[in-house]
Amino acid sequence: MNIYVGNLPFSTTEDQLMELFAQHGGVSSVKIISDRHTGRSRGFGFVEMEDNEAQQAIDTLNGYELDGRSLIVNKARERENRGGGRRPGRDRY
Repeated sequence: MNIYVGNLPFSTTEDQLMELFAQHGGVSSVKIISDRHTGRSRGFGFVEMEDNEAQQAIDTLNGYELDGRSLIVNKARERENRGGGRRPGRDRY
């Protein structure tokens, strides 16, 4: 299951996030999203875990205080197709 983790302190590293979630089961991957222009954290990320362990982590860590900020932890929603890419009639030659 892919888990959304919001309201992260901007100083949080992927290793710290992995350590926090690993206390609740096996973690497959961790990704903190950063601004593509500045490289700074955008304050949210994603953790991937097995379904049964993921639900326990969500229940335990939602509202958990990390460096003075209450985490928002829930099942990640599917990413919306925002229509990126080329638009019809706008081909470049």
